[in-house]
Order: sequence, then C-alpha cells, then structure tokens
Amino acid sequence: MEIQPIGTIHSSFREARGVPIQPVFARGADGTVEVLPEYEEALADLEGFERIWLLCWFDRASAFREKVTPYLDDTTRGLFATRAPARPNPIGLSCVRLLGIEANRLRVTEVDVLDGTPLLDIKPYVQQFDCFDVKHNGWLDTVERRRIRSDSRFLRNTEQGDTR
Repeated sequence: MEIQPIGTIHSSFREARGVPIQPVFARGADGTVEVLPEYEEALADLEGFERIWLLCWFDRASAFREKVTPYLDDTTRGLFATRAPARPNPIGLSCVRLLGIEANRLRVTEVDVLDGTPLLDIKPYVQQFDCFDVKHNGWLDTVERRRIRSDSRFLRNTEQGDTR
C-alpha cells in the first residue's frame, strides 16, 4: 500500500497543546489547505459545499497505544472507542467549513489540525449521507465535557517526554 500526501493543511496551531479537540470547538480558527498543483483540477465543483472532510496524517502524534485516556474523560479507554491520535495508522478526519477556493488553495475555518499537517484526501460533507440521528454514543453518554483543547498527552515522546 502506498499513500502520498496531496497537500498540506495550514493553521495557526504550531504545537499540539491548545489545539481544539474537534472542529465543533474550533469556531474562528481559520486556515488554508494547499493542494499540490497536480491535483488542482480535482477541486472543480467543490466550492458549492459548505463543509468538507479532510483526511490527514497525524505526523506528530505519539506512537500507537491500545489504551488511552481521551481528552473528554479521565478514564482509560480502548483506542478504537476514542478519537485519540495515537493510532496504528495515524489518520485524522476533520470536517471543516469551506469558505472559498483560489486556484489550489482552500480557505477553511473551524480547523482543529496542526500547521503543516500532511493532507491525504478531501471529500465533500453531504448532510444526506454524513448525518445520522443516533441514540447511543458509547462512554461519551456518561461524561461531561471537560476539555475542548488538547494538552500534551498525545505528543511524540521526543516532543514532550514519555507520554505513555
């Protein structure tokens, strides 16, 4: 399997501490998505969408851990029951608001991604497909929102000491 970045996500967040933990908590956090010139034509018809999914590579996340303490909880949970970035394949998914497109640059807001993060793909958010009315949200149904910004728990060991 080969995966190559198709661009770079730019934001005002230079370090993981303080980044909003999801786009819903990133109101007013503007950024740009710079798509490599060879993919510019693939952006045709995207401008009519209010939101887009950005798939990215969490290049500065800590190593994979089977159990983590997620930002919204103080209890250790199985990684796959969280959105923590310490994944076997550190793929991120972020649903940002699209403000406009100029050549190969997308202006976006509600960005919850570190500056310089490699972009893997872009997909349009389609309410008809992407919005499900659910009754159960696992362990999240039992916790209060405690944190809406990240701390250092998922930084690479080289950036913040051992985070295990």
